[in-house]
Amino acid sequence: MFLFKKIRLKHLLTAFSKSMDYVDKALSNHHLRVACIANDIADAFDLPRQDRVNIFLASVLHDIGVFSLKEKLELVNYELKNPHAHAEKGYILIRDFKMFCDISNIIRYHHVPWDYGKGRFFDEVEVPIGAHVIHLADRIEILINKDQEILSQRDAITKAINSRKNSLFIPEMVEAFIDLASKECFWFDASAPEIDQTIELKGIMSDAEIDIHELVEISKLYSHVIDFRSSFTALHSAGVSAVSSLLAQLVGFSSIECQMMSVAGYLHDIGKLSVPTELLEKQGKLTENEFNIMKHHVYQSYRILASVKNMETINSWASFHHERIDGSGYPFHLRGKDLPIGARIVAVADVFTAITEDRPYRKGMTEEQSLRLLQELAAQNALDSDIVSIAISYIGELNDIRNALQTKANNDYSSIKLSNVC
Repeated sequence: MFLFKKIRLKHLLTAFSKSMDYVDKALSNHHLRVACIANDIADAFDLPRQDRVNIFLASVLHDIGVFSLKEKLELVNYELKNPHAHAEKGYILIRDFKMFCDISNIIRYHHVPWDYGKGRFFDEVEVPIGAHVIHLADRIEILINKDQEILSQRDAITKAINSRKNSLFIPEMVEAFIDLASKECFWFDASAPEIDQTIELKGIMSDAEIDIHELVEISKLYSHVIDFRSSFTALHSAGVSAVSSLLAQLVGFSSIECQMMSVAGYLHDIGKLSVPTELLEKQGKLTENEFNIMKHHVYQSYRILASVKNMETINSWASFHHERIDGSGYPFHLRGKDLPIGARIVAVADVFTAITEDRPYRKGMTEEQSLRLLQELAAQNALDSDIVSIAISYIGELNDIRNALQTKANNDYSSIKLSNVC
């Protein structure tokens, strides 16, 4: 019996927000830096505590609708050509998640300019004050050159922000920022390499804990961030989560353990946020160098999840899915008894989902074809033979549940793609 201990929301979101910035070193810790700056501005602007908490949550998620490296790099330009597309996609991603309903519009409107007061509304909808705070904090953060000493940049950044007072930013908010900018500690905090520790010391968020049901929901949300970067993988984690959970149930796991397995399935590829999209979408065989880059994703998954207390069991299930019974897997080369049963389940689920799901460049295998391949891998001592036997016995049910959850994920993905018209 594996026990589930509640997880602190701030630790989970901190780890996930850092992972969203892995795709390029220039964007390292962007979400957390924006959260730190936004909190200081909200405090100086004398916003209520609950508004500050919502601003923090929205800050660590504000660019959740950005999937490609190209989109991310465009956001570092001070003047943005189409700032609302990714914000709308982020809104669509989180609007149906109950725990984030209070911040969905903050994310949706975080690039709305003040425009001499017209920015109070966007398409006749009132823009939350938190959206304007994040807009200002975001633009401050992208003006910081991480390779230069921070205080030598203070005057230039302050001047650039002040020059757009009233056009881009609320005048009184800019004045609050200018007051902050006179304090060296503000800049040291905003540029601190250990930004997550800085945020912890500021006590921005309470020690609110989430239960397993809430963890499943957040993991589902982040699986979209992981998968929606490419049409080739858009439905994969949803399928792995569904198959892993059902296999766990068939093996005899408890209800809570099956939900933990669902989380492991959703997050097993979180390290792929560090893998270039062109590798994810390459149809031919990867070169040795490309495969080495791809191998790194499971190590990244392990490190991301290891930073969250009480995620140890789920981490071992999720991050060891490319290990093999005979020790030939990667990146830790665990074998046999060193591989927990949860990791063996996710490994089978990952292979089964990958070979049976349709990809843009090929049709998924039939049940008969997938059955033969699973048997071969079990015979080679790559996959656990007992779990493969269970999978084969219930292959129809596994395919049905994979199809059901991937259909739902496809609907979510289609909604996001349609939002590109905005």
